[in-house]
Amino acid sequence: MENTSSALAQAYHVLFVAALIFLAIMVVLCLIRAIIGPRIADRIVATNMMGTMIMVIIAILALMLQEGYLVDICLIYAMISFLAVVCLTKVYMGVYQEKKIEEAKKNGSD
Repeated sequence: MENTSSALAQAYHVLFVAALIFLAIMVVLCLIRAIIGPRIADRIVATNMMGTMIMVIIAILALMLQEGYLVDICLIYAMISFLAVVCLTKVYMGVYQEKKIEEAKKNGSD
């Protein structure tokens, strides 16, 4: 019986490590998308995806290390990430509306 639980624990450890490696690669790819763009909306979505993947990484680490306080950190990070995306979107919408107003003034004066 002890052999089976040891093998199961080893299998879970391998699964967690594989998931962490996969998520780390995906975070790097999202970072590249956030840098390259080409549009602001792509950058905001990439930032949101990175935040979500970081939360999953923290949750997996909480399971792997059996540390309950990491779940609290994950929840706090989720709130901060959500707030950051909302602020970025609000700033982007303000810039977008200013450009539309300037274009309308330019087209109206011609």
